[in-house]
Amino acid sequence: MAVVTMKSLLESGVHFGHQVKRWDPRMKKYIFAERNGIHIIDLQKTIQAIKDAYEAVRKTVAAGKTVLFVGTKKQAQQAIQKEAERCGMYFVNNRWLGGMLTNFVTIKRSLLRLKKLEKMEVDGTFENLTKKEIAGLAKERTKLQKNLGGIKEMKELPGILFIIDTRMEGIAVAEAQRMGIPIIAVVDTNCNPEGIDYPIPGNDDAIRAISLFTSIIANAVVEADNEVGLKIIETLGDEDEDQESLMSDMSVKEDDQEVDIAAAIEKYSTEIPPEYDKDEAPEEAEEKSDKIQVDVDKIYGEIGE
Repeated sequence: MAVVTMKSLLESGVHFGHQVKRWDPRMKKYIFAERNGIHIIDLQKTIQAIKDAYEAVRKTVAAGKTVLFVGTKKQAQQAIQKEAERCGMYFVNNRWLGGMLTNFVTIKRSLLRLKKLEKMEVDGTFENLTKKEIAGLAKERTKLQKNLGGIKEMKELPGILFIIDTRMEGIAVAEAQRMGIPIIAVVDTNCNPEGIDYPIPGNDDAIRAISLFTSIIANAVVEADNEVGLKIIETLGDEDEDQESLMSDMSVKEDDQEVDIAAAIEKYSTEIPPEYDKDEAPEEAEEKSDKIQVDVDKIYGEIGE
């Protein structure tokens, strides 16, 4: 049974949005408040969106279809590849080539070419070629592997897409919409949630937040045949105790574990320093994101009790 805790969402910085001046007004319904010029995302909406997305993935995989993980920004590349490989699905983490969905016939030809080059490398074909010819073919193979390696075994269009940062992956979003493929996407406060089938309001820049969202979707693939599904623990107490309690008494009502999430976000967001700006270079923003993490147990201990 997959478990997501409110504590993990807070510690990952899921609720941190962009600067107020960079917001998209269409995200208004997902915004809880503004602190020090930074929008704070409503985690109550995020939790419900995670549940909906999780169930959508489970149903898709149970129907025999595949999931395509998409995230080409620097912060997402490693998490996208790691989680997609863990659950045995496909991924694009370097560059989205135009036509990957709308012109899949041509993409399949490129995939066949990649497989042919890999076969030539191991069956002795290269031994009969000149160094210049080998270098040219090796360069071609490397380029194809970099852009198409994650979908090398994909023989048909995916059943659903999971996307990190819809602004950066605008072409992928447009192609999926044109082909009628459902989209699950993490939408930050500077994104447009319209046209996304399952928008998940959250931080799409912090590495820890991206890793958390991606692992949740991967778990949905792995747990596709599990009837229990996803459980979100909304208390902020000890994580191990919460899980033990959950496993020992599956009949506990969610209402019994609910806390005032709004109060938690309100207190937690007051810790954002004025200089926090994730619209900077990714490395600098992530470094600042690390600095603003605080002791969740200390601040919210009384709420979880």
